[in-house]
Amino acid sequence: MENYILSNGVAIPKIGLGTWHNTDEDTVEDTILNALKIGYTHIDTAAVYGNEKYIGDAIIKSGVPRENLFITSKVWKTEYGYQNTLRAFEKTISDLQVDYLDLYLIHWPCSPSKREDWAEINAETWHAIEDLYKAQKIKSIGVSNFWNHHLDALLNIANIPPMVNQIEHHPGYRQQEVVEYCRQNNILVEAWSPLGRGMVLHDPTLTKIAQKYNATVAQVCVAWCIQDGILPLPKSTQSDRLKSNIEGVSLTLAQEDIDTINDMNLGSSSGSYPDAVAF
Repeated sequence: MENYILSNGVAIPKIGLGTWHNTDEDTVEDTILNALKIGYTHIDTAAVYGNEKYIGDAIIKSGVPRENLFITSKVWKTEYGYQNTLRAFEKTISDLQVDYLDLYLIHWPCSPSKREDWAEINAETWHAIEDLYKAQKIKSIGVSNFWNHHLDALLNIANIPPMVNQIEHHPGYRQQEVVEYCRQNNILVEAWSPLGRGMVLHDPTLTKIAQKYNATVAQVCVAWCIQDGILPLPKSTQSDRLKSNIEGVSLTLAQEDIDTINDMNLGSSSGSYPDAVAF
C-alpha cells in the first residue's frame, strides 16, 4: 500500500477503512478480518462508534503485527478538556488493546454556536493530545470536522500543529475552502463519507465516468480523492465491496474527468455542519 507522508514524517496509508455505524460484534470482527486479508492496513474508528473493543479483538485474532497497522481513533465531545481527554485516550487504547495509536483526533470542534469559551475548550483538549504525542503514546495528531475558523484558533495556541483534518468530502461536496486552508498549513485532509453515504453511487455523471474505465462509481470516488492528495476512508462490511473499494487506489482518472467531478454540484451532504450539529 502506498503512503502519504505527514508533516512530522510519519507514513500513513493512502486509503483507510471507515468503521462508523459498525457496532455488531460479529460483523465488526468479520469486517476487520476480511479487510486485513484484502490488504487494508489503515483502520479508522472513534470512541463514540462503540466498536473499539471489537476492533481490538479482531486485530489480535488476525495475527497481523501491530507495527504493520495504522490505527486512528478520536476523542468525543463529552470528554473534551485536558484531564478528560487523557482519561478518554487511556480507555481507547485499553479497548483497542494496543500500547499506542498512530493517529488521534479531536472528533468535532467545540464551536462558537455552542459555548462562548469554545476556543479554550479546544485548546485544553489539544494540549492533552500534544502531551500524549510528546510521551510517544501517539505517532501523529490531528482534528476532525474543523472549519477554517476553528483551525485559526487552534493554530494560534498549538505548540504542535495538527497533521490531519478529517472532513466530509465527496463529489458534490468538496469543502474546497477547508481543503485549501489545510494545504497551506501542511495538514493532510482525510475524507469521511468519500462515497457520499451512498448518495453519489447512482449519479449519472459518475456512472458514465466509471463505465469509461470499466470501474465502479466507488472506485472513481476513491481515485478522485487520491489524485487530489486526499485520503479516502470508505466503509463497507461486504467483502466484495471492501475489495472493490481498495482497488480504486490503482485507478488513474484523466484530468478532464477530474475536472468534471470537481464541477459537480449535487447539493448533497450529510447536513452535519460543525457549527450546527445538535450533538
